[in-house]
Amino acid sequence: MADRPLALVGGTIYVTPDADPIRDGIVFIKDGRVAAASGATVPPDTEVLSCAGCTILAGFCNNHVHFFERKWSNAAAIPAAELMLQLQEFCTRFGFTTVFDLSSPWANTRVMRERIESGEVPGPRIRSTGQGLIANGALPPDAVTNLMGVMRYPIATVGNATEVGAAAKRLVHEGVDGVKLFLKSFPVAGIAAAVAEARRAAKPVFVHPNDGADVLTALKAGVDVIAHTTPHSGPWDDALLAAIKRAALTPTITLWKSYQRHDRASAQEAIVATAVGQLKSWIDAGGTVLFGTDLGAVDPDPTEEYELMAAAGMTFRDILRSLTTAPGERFGRPVGRITAGLDADIAVVNGDPAKDVRALADVRYTLRGGKVIYRAAEP
Repeated sequence: MADRPLALVGGTIYVTPDADPIRDGIVFIKDGRVAAASGATVPPDTEVLSCAGCTILAGFCNNHVHFFERKWSNAAAIPAAELMLQLQEFCTRFGFTTVFDLSSPWANTRVMRERIESGEVPGPRIRSTGQGLIANGALPPDAVTNLMGVMRYPIATVGNATEVGAAAKRLVHEGVDGVKLFLKSFPVAGIAAAVAEARRAAKPVFVHPNDGADVLTALKAGVDVIAHTTPHSGPWDDALLAAIKRAALTPTITLWKSYQRHDRASAQEAIVATAVGQLKSWIDAGGTVLFGTDLGAVDPDPTEEYELMAAAGMTFRDILRSLTTAPGERFGRPVGRITAGLDADIAVVNGDPAKDVRALADVRYTLRGGKVIYRAAEP
């Protein structure tokens, strides 16, 4: 398909989250890149995908996923067809053409990425931090990891800033795309050491905070992405919000409802309301939002996350930015736009997400590099 021109015909096109939509437009794709997005006619010898009744958007990025579940073990030995189906169920059926893995066994994740990039297996672009850095004594017990379905693999821990810096340097040398810190019992000086090491390699630093105090400490140390809201510690205060500066947030609101699913409905509602409030306060303070769900620890369907982001005051265009241009600007290509010359990473969704954000999860086609990597079954 990459050798033959392709046209996505008849949909409403958002070339960027901020642009006026092109109604009944056509996206032309050639050699894996966007050639044009307009209302022109389709030339001969062009493959056509009907997008009538659909909205055509730049491919989505989930900026908080994990390839640590047992189903990804020994990625080199998973048959290509099975791996493709797992990736579809995990992310591509929901329009995700790029994912950022925030802690998994790096050697295994790298093998999976290489199989995708070689063209053997259709799948998303994978960025990864490799194994996140964990403080001595902070590893969860086997009972917890077994319940979460986490594969067994050796995990090194760190005890002080020197060890953190050395571990971050080693990960960067091994080719990761960022560094992840789990802040439970983590040495405070170690956060700055990781940031300094990552900065030298122009890599972002993500942190898993446990409460608002962790968020404030991480922000003061100059981290790039706060990987969770922290609803169990209550609303975020003015001191925290004043320290946002250039940091971004992946809200992961649905995660908290999932964790509270064994509790009374009122408890679930309270924890979700606090997380929604934290996201709203972050937005009101001018903070950047990157879409992220902690995929691997939650159900793949992002519908409820979109609804909760809307409940925090995010419009369709705000949510689309968090899925496309915001990660593109922070992490580089793809840049989250349907623009001539850029990779043809595209999500085609049924309906109009500007009217109902739940349509963002109702995907008809997912294209990466101009190739269809997911196609919904015909009704």
